[in-house]
Amino acid sequence: MMRKMGETKEMGSFNLSRLAACWTAGLMLTILSVPAVADESAGELRQPGEKHLEEIVQLTFGGENAEAYWSPDGEELVFQSTRPPYGCDQIFRIPADGSGEAKLVSTGLGRTTCAYFTADGERVLYASTHEADTACPPPPDRSQGYVWPLYDGYRIYSAKLDGSDVQALTEGGAYDAEATVCPVDGSIIFTSTRDGDLELYRMDADGGNVQRLTETPGYDGGAFFSRDCSKIVWRASRPAPGEELEDFQRLLSQGLVRPGELELWVADADGSNARQVTYLGAATFAPYFYPAGQRILFSSNYGDSPREFELWAVNVDGTELERVTHSPGFDGFPMFSPDGKRLAFASNRNQGKPGETNVFVARWVDGEPMVEEESAADRYRADVEWLSADERQGRGLGTEGLDEAARWIARRYADLGLDPAGDEGSFLQRFEAPVAVSVEEGTALTVGGETLAWNAEAESFRPASFSAEGSVTAPLVDAGWGITSEEHGIDDYQGLDVDGKVVLVRRFAPDIEELQDEDVRRRLSDLRYKAFNAREHGAAAVLFVDLPVGAPAEGGSGEPAAEEAPLPALTVDSKGDAGLPAVHLRRELLDRLDPGQAVTVTVDLERRMTTTANVVGRLSGSGEMEGSTEGALVIGAHFDHLGMGGAGSLAPDSHEPHNGADDNASGVAALLEAAHILAGQREQLGSDVYFVAFSGEESGLLGSTYLTRHMPAGLAVEDLRAMLNMDMVGRLRDNQLAVLGADSAEEWSDLLEAHCAELAIGCKGSGDGYGPSDQTPFYAAGVPVLHFFTGAHEDYHKPSDDVEGINAAGGARVAALVASLAGDLSASSESLTYKTAPAPAPQGDTRSYGAYLGTIPDYTGGEDEEGGVLLAGVREGSPAETAGFQRGDRLVALGETEIGDIYDFVYILRQAKPGDETSAVVEREGERVTLDVTFGRRR
Repeated sequence: MMRKMGETKEMGSFNLSRLAACWTAGLMLTILSVPAVADESAGELRQPGEKHLEEIVQLTFGGENAEAYWSPDGEELVFQSTRPPYGCDQIFRIPADGSGEAKLVSTGLGRTTCAYFTADGERVLYASTHEADTACPPPPDRSQGYVWPLYDGYRIYSAKLDGSDVQALTEGGAYDAEATVCPVDGSIIFTSTRDGDLELYRMDADGGNVQRLTETPGYDGGAFFSRDCSKIVWRASRPAPGEELEDFQRLLSQGLVRPGELELWVADADGSNARQVTYLGAATFAPYFYPAGQRILFSSNYGDSPREFELWAVNVDGTELERVTHSPGFDGFPMFSPDGKRLAFASNRNQGKPGETNVFVARWVDGEPMVEEESAADRYRADVEWLSADERQGRGLGTEGLDEAARWIARRYADLGLDPAGDEGSFLQRFEAPVAVSVEEGTALTVGGETLAWNAEAESFRPASFSAEGSVTAPLVDAGWGITSEEHGIDDYQGLDVDGKVVLVRRFAPDIEELQDEDVRRRLSDLRYKAFNAREHGAAAVLFVDLPVGAPAEGGSGEPAAEEAPLPALTVDSKGDAGLPAVHLRRELLDRLDPGQAVTVTVDLERRMTTTANVVGRLSGSGEMEGSTEGALVIGAHFDHLGMGGAGSLAPDSHEPHNGADDNASGVAALLEAAHILAGQREQLGSDVYFVAFSGEESGLLGSTYLTRHMPAGLAVEDLRAMLNMDMVGRLRDNQLAVLGADSAEEWSDLLEAHCAELAIGCKGSGDGYGPSDQTPFYAAGVPVLHFFTGAHEDYHKPSDDVEGINAAGGARVAALVASLAGDLSASSESLTYKTAPAPAPQGDTRSYGAYLGTIPDYTGGEDEEGGVLLAGVREGSPAETAGFQRGDRLVALGETEIGDIYDFVYILRQAKPGDETSAVVEREGERVTLDVTFGRRR
C-alpha cells in the first residue's frame, strides 16, 4: 500500500518531512547534519561503488555547510553556513580548489538562505530576513505538531561579491527565496507564497516582469534551469485533496508547512508541459540537470534505510534510476561545474565529529548508468522504443512491421505467463481488414448518350467510399435532399416513383426550423444514410451533388448558393458498401442532367484486403471464480498506426514512418506493464483478465469490433464485467489524466476517486462509453468501459510522434492505475451498473471550407460551468499562434458565437472560410482577452 502524501518516515527524533531544502536554511542544516558514525577510512573520501566520483576534495571542515553552487567561471562556490560568530545561516564564498578560506557575502544579520551567482559572475543572489529583523528568526511554534516556518521576512537580494551594494529584488511581505539563475539571459526562478501557495515564479535579472510558473496546491520549490534554459527541474509535494490539502492550506495561512513526500518534476522553462519524474515515495530533493539536460542528479533517502541520503540520478523520463553515492549519513545538493567536469555536493562523510556537514568537490566520471533493478519506467520505455522504431514501418495495416509487432507482443505475453486466447491455441486472432481502395478504368457516367470516363486529374465525378460496384442504366429522378423523417415531418420521396431508378440527391440538409438541432442535422445529412434511404425506396443507384450555383440557397431564401464544396474523399470504408452504386458529382455536370432521361452509372473499384490479427492473452483468476467467465475483464490497447502516412496523417506531404510512440505504442507498453503487475498478483484475482492488443483501430475500430463479435472460446461479451482501454497514455502532464467513459457505470466515480488518489494521479472522469477508440464496440455491446488518455499534442498523427516525447514514468503510472482498478474489480463479487446512452450521431455531411486555426484542445482539462475549450497548446506557425493564443487559454467565443464545448468549436470551424477574419475571446488568468483571428487553410 502506498503511503499517503502527508505521512512521513520517523527515525526517533529525525523526521524526514524536515528535508525541504532551502526552507529556513539554518534549521535545514541541523537536519542534514545526521549524527552518523565517522568514516572508518578517515582520509578516504571516496566510498566503494562511487564510480562517478574521483579526486574528491573537502572544502570545509566542521560546522553546518551546504548548498554550494558554482560561479560561472568554475573558480568559486557560494554556500550557506552556520558558524561563529553568527547565530544562524549566512552566505559565504570559497575557492573551488580548496586553496583559500571562506569569505562572508551576506550582511551577517538575520537569517539567509539559497545563494547563487548571477549569470555574469559579478554578483550573488541570496534570500535574507535582515531587513525584517536583524536577529535570527524564532523557531516555529510546534504546538500544531512537527511544522516548519516560512518566514515572510525573506526577500531576495543581489550583492557584489564582497557583500557590498545590497539591492532588494523582491518587495517583501511573503516568503521569497530559493532563487537560481538562467545562465543564458540571467533571469531568475524562485519560490514564493505571494499568491497564497508555495509556487514557482520567474523574473528578469533586475527583479522585474514576474511570472507565475506553477498552479497546483502544494510545495513547489528548489528549481534549477537546464544549461540552455529550455527546461526547469524542481521538487514538489502534492497534498491529497481533502483533509491533507485542508491541513496544508490552514498551516500555510499561518506561515507554516508540514511537508510530505517530495518528488521531482520537470517542465519547459515557462512552466508548461510539466511532468513528474519520480514516484519514489521518499524525501527526494535538490535536483540538478546533467550538462546535456537529459538526466538529473538529486538527493533522496529512497532505499532500505530512511537515515541514508544518497545522490541518485535518473533520466528526465523517469528511467534508469541509479545510485551514485554510498557514504553513511547524508549526501546532497549536487551541482555540476559549468564545464561539466566537476561536481560540488554536501556530505556527512569524513566527519570530524557527529553532526557535521561539509562541502566537497569531485572530478565527475561519465559512464553508463549502473541500474541495479529494472523499474516500471524502464520496462515501459523499452517497450515503446521497440514498437515505435523505424523498423516497424509505422505499424500500418498490411505492413510487415505490424505483423512483426503482433508476433513480438505474443512473445511478451508468453514471457509474462499469460495463456493464449486467440485462434487454435495461439495468441493471434486473425481477421480480414481493408487497406486500400482505388477507382478502376471501367468507372464511368453515360448521360445523353455521352460517356464520361473517370479522370483522376480532372475529376468531374468520384465514387463514394461506400459505393457498391456494378453498372445501372435507368431514368433519373430528382429526390431533393433525399431525407425521410416522420418525426420531423420530412419526406423528400413522397409522391416519387424511384423503384429501379437513379436518384439525384442534394448534399447537406435544408436550413429549416425542424433541423436546427445539430445531432438531428448530422444524422439526416449523412451521405451513407441518404444512400441507405434511397435503397430502401427502391433506387438502383444514387448521385450526390452540392446545391447548384444560382439555385435557391438552403432554406429557400432565393439567394445564390455558397461556394461549391469539395467532393468527399475516396477512402477505405470499414463498414462495407451501401448496397448500390453511389457517385459524387460536380455542379458542372448538372446542365447535362434532366429528370426522366436515361443515365448509366458504372462503378468499378478495387478494394485491397489484408490479414491482420488481434493479440489476445488470458490471465486466469485463482479465486472462487476460477475457471468461470462470469465477471471477466478486458484490458486493451491498439498497436496499429498509420504506416508511412496517408489519409490519416496530419503531415500529408510526409512519406516517412509515422512511428506512433504515443499513438499507441504507449498504450501497448501500459498493457504489458499492467499484465506484469497483475501476473504477480495472480492469486488475488477472482476472475479472468483478458489482455488484448487490437489491430485496425486507425481504420475504424476493426479489431475491437471483430473481437466483440468473435469472443475467445467459452467467453461471451455479456459475461464481461468491464473493458479498460488505454489509447495515447504516454504524455502524462501535470499528473492529470482524462478518463473517458466514466458515465458508463454508476460505480466508476467512486472507484476512480479511490484508485487515482492512491496513485496520486489527478483523474478527470467524464462522458459515456462512445468515442474514437476501442472501448466503443464494447460499450455498444452493453459493457461498462473506461478509456484512459493523457491528452492531445502537436505530434499527433505526425512522424514526430516518437519515443523522445514519451513520459515513461507517467505511462508506467497509468499502467499501475489500470492494474489497480482491474485487480479490485476482479477480486470483487459485485457487478457494475451499466448506464446506457444514445449512440452518437454520425459526422454528417456538413459544409466545410477547410478553415484552420491551429489550436490543440486539452481533453484532460475537463469541463466546468464556464464552458469553452481549454487549450493544451497551439501549433507552430498556425493562425492561432499568430493571433496570440496561449497554452492554458480557455476559448469561450469566436465572432458572435459563444463556445460551450468542443462541438460548438468544431461547428464554427466548419462554417468558416480560409481568409475570414473574426475576433476570439479567451479567458486567461481570470481575465477575458480579445484576439484578432484570420483563419488559415487546412492542408
